[in-house]
Amino acid sequence: MLKHLAIAFFVLLCMPTRAQKQISIETDHLQLLLSVNEKGKLFQSYLGQKLLESTNVESGKHEAYVSAGTNNLFEPAISVIHTDGNPSLELLFVADKTEKADDNVSTTTISLKDPKYPFEVLLHITAYHKEDIFKSWTEIKHQEKGPVTLYNFASAMLHFDAHKYWLTNFHGDWAEEMKMKENELTSGIKILDTKLGTRADMYQAPFFFVSLDEPATETHGSLIAGTLAWTGNFRFAFEVDERNSLRVVAGMNTYSSQYKLLPGQTFETPAFIFTYSDNGKGIASRNFHRWGATYGVLDGNIPRNVLLNNWEATGFDFNEQKLEGLFDNTRKLGADLFLLDDGWFANKYPRNDDHTGLGDWQENKTKLPNGIGHLVKTATGKNIKFGIWVEPEMVNPKSELYEKHPDWILKLPNRDEDYFRNQLVLDLVNPKVQDFVLGVLDNMLTANPGIAYIKWDCNRMITNGYSPYLKDNQSALYIEYTRSLYQVLKRLRTKYPHLPIMLCSGGGGRVDYGALPYFTEFWPSDDTDAFERVFIQWGYSYFFPSFTVANHVTSWGKQSLKFRTDVAMMGRLGYDIDLDKFNDAEWKFSQQAVINYKQLYPVISHGDLYRLISPYNENRAVLMYVDSVQTKAVLFSYNLHTRYGEDFEPVKLQGLNPVKKYRLKEMNIEEGKSSALNNKIYSGDYLMKVGLPVSPRRELSSIVIALYAE
Repeated sequence: MLKHLAIAFFVLLCMPTRAQKQISIETDHLQLLLSVNEKGKLFQSYLGQKLLESTNVESGKHEAYVSAGTNNLFEPAISVIHTDGNPSLELLFVADKTEKADDNVSTTTISLKDPKYPFEVLLHITAYHKEDIFKSWTEIKHQEKGPVTLYNFASAMLHFDAHKYWLTNFHGDWAEEMKMKENELTSGIKILDTKLGTRADMYQAPFFFVSLDEPATETHGSLIAGTLAWTGNFRFAFEVDERNSLRVVAGMNTYSSQYKLLPGQTFETPAFIFTYSDNGKGIASRNFHRWGATYGVLDGNIPRNVLLNNWEATGFDFNEQKLEGLFDNTRKLGADLFLLDDGWFANKYPRNDDHTGLGDWQENKTKLPNGIGHLVKTATGKNIKFGIWVEPEMVNPKSELYEKHPDWILKLPNRDEDYFRNQLVLDLVNPKVQDFVLGVLDNMLTANPGIAYIKWDCNRMITNGYSPYLKDNQSALYIEYTRSLYQVLKRLRTKYPHLPIMLCSGGGGRVDYGALPYFTEFWPSDDTDAFERVFIQWGYSYFFPSFTVANHVTSWGKQSLKFRTDVAMMGRLGYDIDLDKFNDAEWKFSQQAVINYKQLYPVISHGDLYRLISPYNENRAVLMYVDSVQTKAVLFSYNLHTRYGEDFEPVKLQGLNPVKKYRLKEMNIEEGKSSALNNKIYSGDYLMKVGLPVSPRRELSSIVIALYAE
């Protein structure tokens, strides 16, 4: 009897009631509706396509930001221990306000307070109207007599009620980033997280889709897409309860990160960025692309450089004469910039391999007797820009920096040092280390103001993590390291607001919208095999504009130069290959490909992306970009490891104007070959209903077609 009464009472508590107050947060097409009941509890009432009428929506049955310690039975958004040892928290609505930054951006702030303790949580939700994107984060503060310990501190909590739920996540390792996997969420909890600290994304990437009722396709199905803007440990929890409701909790990982919050301090969480679509993943991606190009990455409206990297041509073995020869190749290729990679620095312990010199950021006198300034001047004289590689957060034990400042290094006392790639992580929480890291860049850029590009690398995660600076507050390490990194980047950007900088972490180990406001692009993977890159770049395409994804033509893989070039043109085109080994035909092809890419760049970089055929579904991949006025488009088609005799159906295009006529022009045609599609004219209606035969039988072959409205 008591059991049945308890169940009945629980169901009564969960029943929706008429809202006492409604808070509507809207974009052009989407709406997040929150409500306050008669007891002052804040509930999520609705998330989806904008409602024509929302005044009669009930308060809902899911508390919007659930606290731990009272009657919550599932994953909380926040849990604390008060100064007096009380482990409970109750949050009641106090006030809300909405402020407009401009005609496109508005932020709603909701204040929640505990009725028994001077403890407050501010929920911030920004709506980007044209992009149909929401950004949610929280501020936590108190005025208790001593520190309050925070155990959970989510950036957002969202609730869903559907028959079934399907999670798409992305995972991998070095050289195999962004592998996509979709699974049904069933009763219980699924956690996606990382505990790596610096190179946080190496195994799990901080992006996901949740499809409602059925797995979503590119053009069909209801879903949310979300990511955390945080360059450190993240945690996504997906919990399906006994009533088949789903709660999604997104934020920083609380692993080894219980945070002592002092009175008067404010703890701010990173932003959870999300969108909703009821017509598939394609719309969600395009929302993210438009938002990212304007708000998520630095200088999205400035064209990116085509560059030549020296790594494959030289490795660590180079001198001024060899580099100057590569400057000539850069110019001959038609590229804009030469990037000098690892190996240019350190003298006492010369950087001739990855065992020595990291941290000693002076030019190596043997390799570069005339210094970086000479290289910058020489490159400028050849009408190309000069860029350079750094890894300022790291140190080799065999370095002068290590000898001078052993207290600047993250390492456990009374334990052996743990090396990864023969290096350790500097204690960036220490203000002196922050000054040093900033100084690495600032001193170099001040002495050589002609440097036009930086590649900022980060080749290891945190292990044996212990900060000498934090002393008895080690649980703050993972959070404060990332915050300290942002402080360094903010200071750097104050002085050099528009310097192009690539975000790299041994490939794609650090890719997120927390770092990208300080960077202009990212390196998705050290794996540049074009076959593998189709999958890697496909994964990133779900959340990032194409111009942020740096793709280089290299000697990895056994594909043709055309295939490698066509794959690299999906994003920001570059080269890292020994051009001295090119024959005349390869030079001619590559020079024309660079010209083609620069011509097509506006469409590739800022056009709407339509993924037409997924490499996860067939032995080919087809995608296209369409400009905003539907007058130009670029289609990429890649045959993968196709089977003997395998035939492919024509591909139906998307995003075109059905009444316009489009002239086709095949790009990157190899010498001596012709195209059956060149100069053909079709209506947009025909191309979208009948399609084009863009997948020949030959494996590892590719086609790039530009479409121009007549």
